[in-house]
Amino acid sequence: MLFPEKITRILASDRVLEIGPGSLPHPRSDAFLELSFQNDLERISQRGGVLVEVTSDNRPVHYYDGGRFPFSDGEFDYVICSQVIEHVENPEQFMREVFRVGGERGYLEYPLITYEYLYDFDVHLHFVKFDPEQNLLKYLPKRDTAFHQFAAVTSLFHKSLESGWDDLCAANKALFFEGFEFDKRFRVEKGGSLEAMRPSIAVIARKGATRRFIGRVMNKLGV
Repeated sequence: MLFPEKITRILASDRVLEIGPGSLPHPRSDAFLELSFQNDLERISQRGGVLVEVTSDNRPVHYYDGGRFPFSDGEFDYVICSQVIEHVENPEQFMREVFRVGGERGYLEYPLITYEYLYDFDVHLHFVKFDPEQNLLKYLPKRDTAFHQFAAVTSLFHKSLESGWDDLCAANKALFFEGFEFDKRFRVEKGGSLEAMRPSIAVIARKGATRRFIGRVMNKLGV
């Protein structure tokens, strides 16, 4: 989770479900939901190369097959879903389940198209973007685009990420990732254009004088 500070509306009495928590679950989560992977290879691939299981601290971990969640309607009050929706086959069905079990309250986070253009993880099936003005989550399947034409470039950047060069994304999270809290149901629709999936130019903040100075020093030092 890249923006934990955006989670602000969990009440003391809320029962919280976290979907796909990885190895660092949110401390407020009461239960976890994980996909039933076929084997360790699939598990490692879906988790970005990490095999470590969720550290549940005796909190229950439930598993599902990618369809209906194994919970009754309204069993939870809030659902945390970070870096998951881009993996699922059917985002519309997935969000219907999130709304069904979680009282239409929660937090959603995902990589933006800018991140995919750099690294293109093959387990990420969709570009995703929320439009707050329309209360609409848009998704565009990669297979419906000519994205594969950039494979030679994205594979190079992917190698740089594997080598630890993640500074660009770490310093500009809002340009590469998006997260938002919701307290009502929103629409989920396939379609749009690549242009519609692009983040706003407003998220690009001008680098301050201190950061520019440090950057010049580090470049001279070869760090």
